[in-house]
Amino acid sequence: MDLHFLTIAEAARQIEAKSLSPLELVETLLSRIEAINPQLDAFVTLLGEQALAAARHATDEVTAARYLGPLHGIPFGLKDIYNSAGVLTSGHSRTAMDHVPDEDATTTARLRSAGGVLMGKLSTHEFAHGGPSFDLPWPPARNPWNRDHQTGGSSSGSGAAVAAGFLFGAMGSDTGGSIRNPAALCGIVGLKPTYGLVSRYGVMPNSYTFDHCGPMTWTVEDAAIMLQALAGHDPKDPASASVDIPNYRAALTGDIRGLKIGVVRHFWEEDHPANDEVRTAMDASIEVLRGLGAVCEDVRMEPMQAYYDTKVTIAESELFSVHRKALMAQPGDFGGDFLARVLPACLFSGPDYVEAQRRRRLHVARMEPIYAKHDVLLTAGPYGPAPRLDAHNTSSFWKGSNIATPFDVTGGPALAQCNGFSQSGLPLSLQFVGRPFDETTVLRAADAYEKATPFRDRRPDLQPGLTPERPDPYAPPTPEVTLDAASQTFAAGMAKRAGLSLNETQLAFLYRGVPGVFAMADRLREPITWWDEPGNTFNFPD
Repeated sequence: MDLHFLTIAEAARQIEAKSLSPLELVETLLSRIEAINPQLDAFVTLLGEQALAAARHATDEVTAARYLGPLHGIPFGLKDIYNSAGVLTSGHSRTAMDHVPDEDATTTARLRSAGGVLMGKLSTHEFAHGGPSFDLPWPPARNPWNRDHQTGGSSSGSGAAVAAGFLFGAMGSDTGGSIRNPAALCGIVGLKPTYGLVSRYGVMPNSYTFDHCGPMTWTVEDAAIMLQALAGHDPKDPASASVDIPNYRAALTGDIRGLKIGVVRHFWEEDHPANDEVRTAMDASIEVLRGLGAVCEDVRMEPMQAYYDTKVTIAESELFSVHRKALMAQPGDFGGDFLARVLPACLFSGPDYVEAQRRRRLHVARMEPIYAKHDVLLTAGPYGPAPRLDAHNTSSFWKGSNIATPFDVTGGPALAQCNGFSQSGLPLSLQFVGRPFDETTVLRAADAYEKATPFRDRRPDLQPGLTPERPDPYAPPTPEVTLDAASQTFAAGMAKRAGLSLNETQLAFLYRGVPGVFAMADRLREPITWWDEPGNTFNFPD
């Protein structure tokens, strides 16, 4: 097999046996990246010399019998919101082009301590939100299965790089699906761990309430290997959980006989109906699981829209707060797609935010009887096949829902993996979801499914010298303003009160989101009791 299509587990066995050196591996991957990355734009910063130096050190250590474990000498990449000491961490944004941190994120440090070789920083949608965008300092990543199509976001470069064989594992972040979206559309494995299991320290925030950090790999086993190095309490992260860390790889027994799987069918059949290819793939996947001895029965959660309303109200309010100073001073330095999502958040009120946080606690509590009855949940992954890059609609964010988002709101582990391909040759996906901190069961179910299906045997066909044409940078078109005059006056007044000074195009982006904001806020005002506290109630540090 070509070295660039090894898995972490396969490469680790060869490195430990000294039949493959980390230096040989990194040299091979750097050659592939240099030849093919111009087709995919997966990297913001390629750390060639640093990677070679780290690979030489790893080779020396392994040769001297100081082998650290299965990540020793393994090439990995970071979504460009993860701090890396002395290296640009840009958020793929013009507003952070000079951000060079002094220290590593906790996750970066843990992967390095395990012997991993950092190959570079990977493309993202701006500050892990919005996109794909064509008005940023770097172009958007492209899908390795078809370069005219999207990767999904926001961990776009991470999905593209792993699928393309540029590196064996990458870090993504997931606030509303941003690990699982590109995992689904690029045909890889993406694991959103339980909230608090993996440190967020040193990772550019999107939403304090919903940000999750996790691995993106080719196989489930590789995700387990990376999670082993990443998981654990971090006193630098106020949301970090102090829990015992099991042996994730040991859980991959391949045996799921008697496993009780709750199938959240209404998500992809009723709430947000999927296309026929997704439905067919899901039916086939359920039959595979039954053939492995699992017990599959339908289960109902709350409507998908309810989770989306809660998530967007909270997350957009927090994102607006994170970037408020820059939005006040230099709104034109942000991409149009980012602005179209974040500007309408100035319309949410303080009570709207608190109502959403109270709803979030109810969403989590209502999962308890579902967890009690089922060992793991199954639903469709973010819907494939990946759309074309030129099909992206900036305004769609405020009009729909997302099948990944419920599990950011409820906070437990969720894993997306390939469960087939469309007639056009693009990946399809499913999701396994577990109880909080029960990553072992999620990984066991996903690994058993992976081993029973042929989808890991298929890779994108990428050849050097096929650099696609790139359009000149352009902003999304100014949307037509159809909002009534009274609502325009209200929205413009709220923007001014928030300290914003917006031009005509920026106001048009704001106006386009107004109906969505109003509809979400109205749905959140359904009665709840005095006693339903917010999901972010204060706790003293340990």
